[in-house]
Amino acid sequence: MLRTLGKTGIEITPIGLGCMQFAGTANLTRWMVRPIGQDTATSVVRAALDGGVNWFDTAEMYGNGHSERMLATALKSCGIAPGEVTVATKWAPLGRTAASITRTIGDRLRHLGGFPVDLHQIHMPTGSLSSIPAQLKAMAGLLKAGRIRSVGVSNFSARQLELAHRVLAAEGITLASNQVRINLVHRNVERDGVLDTARRLGVTLIAYSPLEGGLLTGRFHDDPALARSAPVMRRFFGRRELSAQGLARTRPLIDELRAIGRAYGVTISQVAINWVINRYGDTVVAIPGASKPRQAAEAAAAMDFRLTESEIGRLNELSLT
Repeated sequence: MLRTLGKTGIEITPIGLGCMQFAGTANLTRWMVRPIGQDTATSVVRAALDGGVNWFDTAEMYGNGHSERMLATALKSCGIAPGEVTVATKWAPLGRTAASITRTIGDRLRHLGGFPVDLHQIHMPTGSLSSIPAQLKAMAGLLKAGRIRSVGVSNFSARQLELAHRVLAAEGITLASNQVRINLVHRNVERDGVLDTARRLGVTLIAYSPLEGGLLTGRFHDDPALARSAPVMRRFFGRRELSAQGLARTRPLIDELRAIGRAYGVTISQVAINWVINRYGDTVVAIPGASKPRQAAEAAAAMDFRLTESEIGRLNELSLT
């Protein structure tokens, strides 16, 4: 069941745990996800571990280290020692030069409390005062110095992915991953060249928002009034999807997810996540977030069955209408 992260030799489960919700309240992420406390975070991590998840994705931007600290505390509370799971984090490029990648790696390691940075990612391709090649060369320097185990990127286009691969290859390093949004209603990677490029280069795509902010749980379809209580940025960015028209458009997809789920004895969410990790073969892995232990357990259990090609095909058709 394990998959190799790019060509690094690091083996990860098809589903990891996204840790944006560990960011705390003093951060812009609170407008996107509801923050949770340490006790809840520990319970969420324990549920993910119990479900077989072996890797966790956090970031500097998630509370300026707060998420990293909460993750490390949770792992230690669950009896996990450094090296027993894979930890991914990200450097925030906004308004900074590539030199800060080298300067801030100590902060990443300190916040992670002894857990190594198995995958260090450039959080986005824009916003830095340095070029993408300069940023990647700084990452390469960290890997050669033994401070990180692999290098990844996030939100890179096909062209930027090619560039990143080329720059790292010149340093004798393989590009491990590109973290992008992929789910049943957001399949841009199939059209913009990112999927084809990743497959050709042997780069893993890490799918964030596999449930499209809760849309693919069916809860907004069951009770449209819930959209009004969603986090501010979720309502802003999802205003079309969460509108009456948007919900009507995706209702046939939700109905099919529900029908397939009944056949397997699983939830709508589990079918939607299973589609992400099986639709694209071994190229794509997913990092659903969870603010409750039940959600983490449910996401992990999406690895326990496999959709048929026929079921995937039906979902493919409905998700494009």
